[in-house]
Amino acid sequence: MKNSKPAVPQSATPWYADGLSFACTQCGDCCSGEPGYVYVGQEEIDAMADALSMKIQEFEAAFVRPVGRERSLKEYDDGDCILLDRTTRRCRVYKARPTQCRTWPFWDSNLARPADWADTCAVCPGAGIGRVYSLDEIETARKAKSV
Repeated sequence: MKNSKPAVPQSATPWYADGLSFACTQCGDCCSGEPGYVYVGQEEIDAMADALSMKIQEFEAAFVRPVGRERSLKEYDDGDCILLDRTTRRCRVYKARPTQCRTWPFWDSNLARPADWADTCAVCPGAGIGRVYSLDEIETARKAKSV
């Protein structure tokens, strides 16, 4: 889940001002692919540990890695998130997933230009379908940070 494209331009009216459609299909595609980082804060770690009925220290040892001063979820060698069930392709902690995961696909890298959103729709079966998220909802998600 890399987020390396340029930030959304700070214009008066974003191109997505009329909203964007999204409905998570829980396909697991955004949890797999090339290596990257899913940054997590302590409250998120606590919630995920609780979702798996694990002690926090056990959860951290099994699923969290240091990245500089930050912490990220571990990955399998192929880049899949460690919390992606490889059989069902479902997140093992979906209801307690980190902010970075909850805010997909409303990331700067997907919203910079209409072409970036089109690319996202081409790889994410839930992008471009479902309910329309308002500009305020998109901006709230886009600006959210791990807790």
